[in-house]
Amino acid sequence: MSLLGIFASAILPVVGVAVLGFLLGRFENVDADPLNTITVYVLAPALVVHSLTTSELAGGTILAVVAAVGLFTAAMLAVAEGIGRLWGHTEPFLGAFVLVSVFPNTGNYGIPLADFAFGPTGRSVAVLVTALQGVLLYTVGIYVAARGSGSSPLADMRRVFGVPLVYAVVLALAVRWLGVVPPTESTLMQTLALLGNASIPVMLLILGIQLSSVDVAGTLRPVGVASALKLLLAPLVATGAVLATGGLVGFGNGTAARVVVLLLATPTGVTTLILVGAFSVDEAGVEPGEFVSATVFVTTVASVLTVTLLVAALQSGLLV
Repeated sequence: MSLLGIFASAILPVVGVAVLGFLLGRFENVDADPLNTITVYVLAPALVVHSLTTSELAGGTILAVVAAVGLFTAAMLAVAEGIGRLWGHTEPFLGAFVLVSVFPNTGNYGIPLADFAFGPTGRSVAVLVTALQGVLLYTVGIYVAARGSGSSPLADMRRVFGVPLVYAVVLALAVRWLGVVPPTESTLMQTLALLGNASIPVMLLILGIQLSSVDVAGTLRPVGVASALKLLLAPLVATGAVLATGGLVGFGNGTAARVVVLLLATPTGVTTLILVGAFSVDEAGVEPGEFVSATVFVTTVASVLTVTLLVAALQSGLLV
């Protein structure tokens, strides 16, 4: 498929709905919080349960996905920490720099993208990776965001137990393991499918609304470095993590491996802004919150090009 065809079929739907959300946020002052609540507690868990219970992903593939995400996160944390210190960043700004360089937007950007680019397998892998990212964000992410703030991040890590996606994954995998998945045509599964399908456009609208209030002024230099790490280096690290994991435990599913690379190369996650706002402190000069907001915006816009090229490379088999 040509680059134009890839853009039209996989990228344009994502961008188009997000732009609608952006316009709603900019001109109608729409509040994303109620939509976030609905998505987090109803739509996304339904999507997870339906996708994983009806997925053809084997247990070995699921294990490989978990291992690849963990390896990628560890590698990117080390790289971002090292580069941040070389550039002279100190806490709390260093924590914000690490967060935006490491954690991708696998939820309201990655799930629709994977669905459009790789179909049902892409969606199933995406919801699994998003749940893993939720755990990592509310453990490792909180620790990184809170460094230098004088607070106790360990006490706040209990928030991971309030992430519904985690329980949805456990429930779905348990149902599969026990062999009690309801028939696809049953009322329960049809309801879950309806709610799960609704989550995709709602996630994109939320992304656009959140981006509509971002201010990118005054943060261009550090944002440029962080954006390069997120959009240019992350795909290479993700590819290495997938290949290394495949060599150790075996992916068993080439499409799943490609989707993992794609998801980990998505732009900076909006949740990083929430973590910095809740656990970091301001400092003289560029404030961590402003920096994170700008990086989310810049990487999201620039990803239209980088993700299009990456999808082309993945679909042609050039990377994994």
